[in-house]
Amino acid sequence: MLLTVLVLLVVLWLLGYIHIPTLTIPDIPLFAVNGHVVTLVETLIFFVIVLAVGILPTPLRQIGYAIVVLWVLSTLGVIAIAGLSAILVLAIIVGLIAALLGLLDSPRQAI
Repeated sequence: MLLTVLVLLVVLWLLGYIHIPTLTIPDIPLFAVNGHVVTLVETLIFFVIVLAVGILPTPLRQIGYAIVVLWVLSTLGVIAIAGLSAILVLAIIVGLIAALLGLLDSPRQAI
């Protein structure tokens, strides 16, 4: 399940930034907030990220939701740091890969 969500997130993220003529998802504007038009691709990425963060273990889930809030604020222009939304999505993807590979599990010591 986690691998499927990760692949879906990477594909949606890449299709949102790289427009391949045969594989593009149309940038259908859904609504505007604070002068920023929220598109269908951004909404799909948001729902996949929320699904992916919900799968993570408890401490990572809390950190992930904090990153999601920062991502939404930077996407809508409330936090105006150039490129922050792309960096936060990349951080979530790297965290999911680390969780998938088991790099975030605490080592268990034999007694």
